[in-house]
Amino acid sequence: MNAVDSPSETAPSRCPPSAVSHGVGVAGLTGLAIWTAVAWRYGMDGPHAGITAVLACGVPMVLWSLLVDKVHRNPSTGIDWRGNLRTRREALDISIVKLAGLWATWAAIALFYGTARWYWEGNYSYTMALLTWAVVPLVLVSIPYVIWLDRRLVDPKDGAYAFGQWIIGGAAGKPAEGAIGDHLRAWGVKAFFLAFMLSITPANFATVIGWRMADPLSGPVALASFLIAILFLIDVAFATIGYMLTMKPLDAHIRSANPHVAGWVAALICYPPFVLMGGGGPLDYHRGTAEWSHWLAAHPALLWLWGGLLVTLTAIYAWATVAFGLRFSNLTHRGILTHGPYRLSRHPAYLSKNLFWWCSVLPFLSVNGSWLEAVRNCALLGITSAVYYWRARTEEQHLGEDPDYRAYHRWMGEHGAVPRLFDWIAGRR
Repeated sequence: MNAVDSPSETAPSRCPPSAVSHGVGVAGLTGLAIWTAVAWRYGMDGPHAGITAVLACGVPMVLWSLLVDKVHRNPSTGIDWRGNLRTRREALDISIVKLAGLWATWAAIALFYGTARWYWEGNYSYTMALLTWAVVPLVLVSIPYVIWLDRRLVDPKDGAYAFGQWIIGGAAGKPAEGAIGDHLRAWGVKAFFLAFMLSITPANFATVIGWRMADPLSGPVALASFLIAILFLIDVAFATIGYMLTMKPLDAHIRSANPHVAGWVAALICYPPFVLMGGGGPLDYHRGTAEWSHWLAAHPALLWLWGGLLVTLTAIYAWATVAFGLRFSNLTHRGILTHGPYRLSRHPAYLSKNLFWWCSVLPFLSVNGSWLEAVRNCALLGITSAVYYWRARTEEQHLGEDPDYRAYHRWMGEHGAVPRLFDWIAGRR
């Protein structure tokens, strides 16, 4: 039994507070909308414009977080703002070890990128060029940043310090038990998913900029496609920022990375190069199918209704990412969300994403009339949905170690709209 399933704890009467405010997401949306409008007006659809969209989304969120929410003052940052500073000499002794661990981690990531062939092909090639350019500035900036932070942290000897101890050895001492594993898992998540997000950002942005004003107004299919493209742009921009800004002064640092192997397997098989659901993969559920617009082409009213449904599901999916603000990340704990769509469901993104696939692909219909093909596609999409249920359970297993998540889980079980609906369907209410 997972910690979240424990029957010994009662549900709180009120939903626990969220670690992220609504305002930070609104700030990011505003910045992203302004830059996208400017880029659309002047036809700026190159890869640099796509990365600029990420920055236009992230900078307002950082400013809102610091100036309005004042997240740097949160106790969870581990920073002491009362002026009890370590001396520069004391901080430097810690920082040298920590920088050794941090730079060694970056070197290992660079080796991984250089060895894995897929990072130098297709959309990833731009990402590698971008990261290569960023190496020297990151190394230079990391020195004053780490020293500044180590003077103020209550406990500066974190995972990077432990890894540095292991790298340096000797007088550096013995690393704390488990600290190196936590450190490497956190950076493994960041390295794998940041490269993926950066690789899809330029093309995603260019897709939106490529639309002309009259195109979305040509019919329900075009309008739905345009709105869905915008919503995916929002999702990708917020997710990319989340992987970039795992920083303690923003209270957006990784508290812990999922330590369970099942959680990693469930997540990685949903992303390249391990993805099982892609074209030609073992869980490819698209063979012999056609999109919703094909089947409903002779029914204009249904096209509008179905297109609206798909846009709504995508909007919920994007909203679930926006709700994270600066903190989106797979396989990590960066604070418990209880606002926005997470007030309705514990996993709104997974739920809406899977409903979107079922409603857009309509796998029970086959263009060649083969009932066997239809059954096969339904079975494969059913397995895909089961994978996402598995992901949700492994995430709850990880987050269930936090009492705040357990309280949220219990409250959702009693008051959440989606859990109550499922209970009603199952006859438990």
